[in-house]
Amino acid sequence: MEQSDKQPAPVEKWYTGIPRYQWLVLVIASAGWVFDVYEGQIFNITRQDMLMEILGGDESAVKKYGDYFLGIFLAGGTFGGLLFGSLADRYGRRAMMIATILCYSLFSGLTYFAETLWQVASLRFLVAMGVGGEWAVAASLVSEVFPTKARAQASSIFHATSILGTWLAAIAGILVGTQWRYAYLIGVLPALLILWVRSNVKESDAWSSSQATQTPSQRGSFGDLLLNPRWATRAILGMLLAAVGLGTFWSVTVAGQDLALWRLLADGVSREQAGPTAKFAYGIVQAAGGGLGLLAFGPICALIGRKATFVLFHLLALVIVPVVCFLPQSYTQLLILLPIFGFLTLGMHSGYAVYFPELFPTHIRATGTSFCFNGGRLLAVPVLYLSGQLKSTEGMELPWAVTGLSLLFLLGIVLILFLPETRGRELPE
Repeated sequence: MEQSDKQPAPVEKWYTGIPRYQWLVLVIASAGWVFDVYEGQIFNITRQDMLMEILGGDESAVKKYGDYFLGIFLAGGTFGGLLFGSLADRYGRRAMMIATILCYSLFSGLTYFAETLWQVASLRFLVAMGVGGEWAVAASLVSEVFPTKARAQASSIFHATSILGTWLAAIAGILVGTQWRYAYLIGVLPALLILWVRSNVKESDAWSSSQATQTPSQRGSFGDLLLNPRWATRAILGMLLAAVGLGTFWSVTVAGQDLALWRLLADGVSREQAGPTAKFAYGIVQAAGGGLGLLAFGPICALIGRKATFVLFHLLALVIVPVVCFLPQSYTQLLILLPIFGFLTLGMHSGYAVYFPELFPTHIRATGTSFCFNGGRLLAVPVLYLSGQLKSTEGMELPWAVTGLSLLFLLGIVLILFLPETRGRELPE
């Protein structure tokens, strides 16, 4: 038998043939998301100094209200995400991206003037509205602009740029020190993005085409999303999956900073020195590992599938949390493990940007994506209140509280088994 002289066709790289405009959309969407994350993380970085000032130095109250305000932020993100997601399906991705960036920039700047708990709570809610809305709009736009072969990687890059927002918040927090108000004043800068969006972004072809095939009442319709069994099942399960990730993010992943502080104080380091060092450990070192995890999710799920990748990350996250909580006997040992902790507990979040837009048709894509991600924020609120109670309970050591909260990763594994696999499929229309 003669051997064929034909060589196997080279495997095309995912980024081959992607035009300049699609890259530009990815850059602009990512820039909006970077500042989204800055607005969320700057509270994590500065909340100790902020609340110590407002509460008059009551450390027990600081721990409690810190997680309570994170719960308020999640609630605001849910409301804003659902509102702006639906409006994006009705009136376009571009217009709502502008509205959401303006929302979170303005109210972040006003936090500079906050003097009471109620003022902080109100402003965090309003900032979160813009943050929750911008993510859903940008994630939908990226998924619609990029072709099937590149969608997972592009969406993963989009979400992974969040790490730049974390680094920016960490650097800002370190530079301003106890003068926390200036960190929120920096949050006004994203408003400049509006000029870039207005001049460079156009509506996606998918959204423009849907205008001719769907009535105004169908576009962005929660009735169509929740009364159609096919979409409703995906929406509910997706929301529960996001609730696991968001609940564990705010109660487990973010606790990397608290674990570093706890370890430093246990080693006899003064609180004045331990505070900035813990910020560095969480905001720079752990965040670097988290960024790699976010970048890795896209290529892995393009290779083995969305569902298998979610299961893998949840399972490994369940393992790494008690290791980080109990194994290190010094700050240096903890610092070595924190990047792995960040990689495994944060990496799954890229999956939401990849996976949720793939579950819904164009006329309810931003609505469904937002329902999953931002509805997950609302369901994560009780986790935050539980976290606050556990961490402030007398006699409950922080490592035990964080490890107990990490058991939620088991629920994520169960949920993903009931959702469809979307690898290699076109977006539903």
